[in-house]
Amino acid sequence: QVQLVESGGGLVQAGGSLRLSCAASGSSFSINTMGWYRQAPGKQRDLVAVITSAGIINYADYVKGRFTISLDNAKNTVYLQMNSLRPEDTAVYYCNTELARVGILMTYWGQGTQVTVSA
Repeated sequence: QVQLVESGGGLVQAGGSLRLSCAASGSSFSINTMGWYRQAPGKQRDLVAVITSAGIINYADYVKGRFTISLDNAKNTVYLQMNSLRPEDTAVYYCNTELARVGILMTYWGQGTQVTVSA
């Protein structure tokens, strides 16, 4: 079994910064991608950013230039540095990973961490 443990959410004023972390733990797995999604109340869950183990990155247009994703392969941990936060960034942020385990591709989700940006 693989677990994703997230941390770093909270309340911040508009223009502020937060850093999210997500660590994958378990045994016998190889990460393909790790990323962040977010879901605001009444809305669908949307991609924020994703990074492959080779360092290829994809950002949603609405965070480009403000958010930075990074991956520590040795620690199986993905980070999301969020700068210039806006009230519309308020959402529950979910960590996601696609990995290979016992020869099978699997997808896991974290429990979510609340990010609230006040005007």
